[in-house]
Amino acid sequence: MPTGPGEETFGVIRRAVGTRSRRWLLAITLLLGLSAAAALAAALPPAERTLAGLSQAVQLLMSVTVPFFGVLLAHDLRRASRTTRIAPTLLGAVLLAAAVGAFGFLVCAAALAVVPSTAPAAWDHAGAIAVGGVLVQALAQLTGTGLGLLLRSPVIACLATIVLPLGLWYALGNVEALRPAQDWLTPFAGAQNLLSGQMSAVMWAQWLVVLTLWGRALNAAGVARLLRPERTAHV
Repeated sequence: MPTGPGEETFGVIRRAVGTRSRRWLLAITLLLGLSAAAALAAALPPAERTLAGLSQAVQLLMSVTVPFFGVLLAHDLRRASRTTRIAPTLLGAVLLAAAVGAFGFLVCAAALAVVPSTAPAAWDHAGAIAVGGVLVQALAQLTGTGLGLLLRSPVIACLATIVLPLGLWYALGNVEALRPAQDWLTPFAGAQNLLSGQMSAVMWAQWLVVLTLWGRALNAAGVARLLRPERTAHV
């Protein structure tokens, strides 16, 4: 019996956490965010505790493991039948990442509420920071699905989600003439801007370029590779 797009998408989310190892990965990801928020809130002086500062640390830490779900879901596509549609997998992966981003914002807000701050701008730009956390995790997940589709080995693809973005950021930062390109080409620099809660028009343009490169282009290349060898999957 055919299923609708919504049912397919939620099936992807269930599959993303459908095994014991994947549930452990989710638990580790959420625990990283929770423990980082609690530890940082307790360690920082009251005058330095802000929602933006907590969110940067928590969301960036969780974004290390979030792409692993994308890699695993992409690996599922490799083993799926030829009639499996790719779009619901990408949408389900993004929705799972968005939920992680929302969780990260909530634990940061809870930590800041429990451990009081004397910083004058402690809660500034809360809405923008919440949206930023969701966008950061969504791009991290799309990086995972793209590399998972491009690379046959899930282990190598998971490592690549860490090494390639950070390696490019580090390489550009070590050449003074290329340092401005960090904001246009690397997810890490874009994530820092988003999680500050203060995005200018130029920063949004930079984020869109990064999203196009690491989200859209990477997945388009991965889908083309997946469909190339006599596959007839429907996007």
